[in-house]
Amino acid sequence: MIPIGSLTGWLLIVAIAVNAVIITVTAFTIGHNRRPTTAVAWLLTIGLIPYVGLLLFFLFGTNRLPRKRRAKQAEFNDILLESTALLEDAGAVSPVPDRYAPVATLARELTAIPVLAHNRLTIRTDYDPTITAMADEIDGAEQYVHLLFYAFAADEVTEPVLAAIERAVARGVAVRVLYDQIGSIRYRGYARMKRRLRESGCEWHRLYSIWPWSGNGWQRVDLRNHRKLLVVDGRVGWMGSQNLIERGYHRRPRRDGSRLLWKDLMVRVEGPMALGIDAVFRSDWYAETGELPADGDDPELLDFARWRALEGPGTRSYDCQLVPSGPGYEHENNLRLFVQLLYQAREQVVIASPYFAPDDSMLYAMTTAAQRGVDIELHVSEQGDQFFTQHAQQSYYEALLRAGVRIWLYRRPYVLHSKHMTVDNEVTLVGSSNMDMRSFTLNAEMMMIVYGPDFAERMREVELRYRAKSRELTLEQWLARPRWQAALDDLARLTSVVQ
Repeated sequence: MIPIGSLTGWLLIVAIAVNAVIITVTAFTIGHNRRPTTAVAWLLTIGLIPYVGLLLFFLFGTNRLPRKRRAKQAEFNDILLESTALLEDAGAVSPVPDRYAPVATLARELTAIPVLAHNRLTIRTDYDPTITAMADEIDGAEQYVHLLFYAFAADEVTEPVLAAIERAVARGVAVRVLYDQIGSIRYRGYARMKRRLRESGCEWHRLYSIWPWSGNGWQRVDLRNHRKLLVVDGRVGWMGSQNLIERGYHRRPRRDGSRLLWKDLMVRVEGPMALGIDAVFRSDWYAETGELPADGDDPELLDFARWRALEGPGTRSYDCQLVPSGPGYEHENNLRLFVQLLYQAREQVVIASPYFAPDDSMLYAMTTAAQRGVDIELHVSEQGDQFFTQHAQQSYYEALLRAGVRIWLYRRPYVLHSKHMTVDNEVTLVGSSNMDMRSFTLNAEMMMIVYGPDFAERMREVELRYRAKSRELTLEQWLARPRWQAALDDLARLTSVVQ
């Protein structure tokens, strides 16, 4: 027995008292504006391993950006509000069908970006040729090029883009490049990519740097900018799911000699919505540097009569609305939009997402829609590239299948990395956001809403090609899996709660 008067005894009493204070204080504060399941998970972690748990909470317990970065985001939002007022005065804001007016209003309220008409859209699903096409786009730039990608590496596939950047700078075009630090640093070709950018003379910056001395202060180290976009002269934009890296992400072949290969989707946007994509880039640039690029004020870009005149016979144009989301926004914009559309669905919803680990609100929206007769299809990969994420995703399959959701597994060795959703063959969302808690709360993402059945029909063709290369998972097959796999799925699911 330790004597109370001894030094060891007093240290033990102090440690117990400190632990009690930590648990008491966190019990009354940790639940503020936090999901109950997340708060309970953090309380258990801090209660079981107080000092380690508290350290983990300080490192990962909040998804709020540093105060300086949040102030810059707020300043840019004010600028964006003024710009959208000019669009309304110019008669550029397009009405949408009454049924989807609540969706357009919600997106406008969350982001200040209105619905813009007269956009021509091209869907690209061919990986290497898409990168080559973006390089060709850069070669056509006359004023500026804005490029932001989560993962960017120098390799034989991305060489055309790096060479096009060098040529653009050489002829006097302003080239600005942003890339996510953690998203890029882990891949071979990162150092060579930085060297090429530096030698080209373009302006470039890391996004969400993990170094506190980088200028924006301390932030949670796993906050990421997951967007993928390219803008040329404010006239043409590219956005979607594909990164600037070779298709296998430089992973080593498996024992049988095969490699995982990514299947992606990008959309080329020609028209007014390219300005919206550019606004998202400028927002990230301003938040990172405190500088607002001076170019991009060409009055022709706001001449909507000109865009309308370019629509000839056989040319389709679309009403589009952009929805950026992430830690810089007060609300989980993408999650709110997904849930709203699921509750509005009447006939069919098709979802493609490589990482699927929804919160309760989205899971209930999906299962409720299926139970009231909506045909819901979920397209995911048969084999994922991330161990715990894949097993966490699989933990939701039983509930989905029991509710009537059809799950299609895209066959290995391909990772279905496309992220999109179509509802009732009338409205489509496409972009960078996965349907998991990381994309809802920790990642800066960007989705585009396209209104109208024409584009939904084009996306349906893509979805049918997915189905042709997939196998359908049945409830009977899933319940027959080994018990150890079910236990591993459930264990991995717990890790998605602590966000």
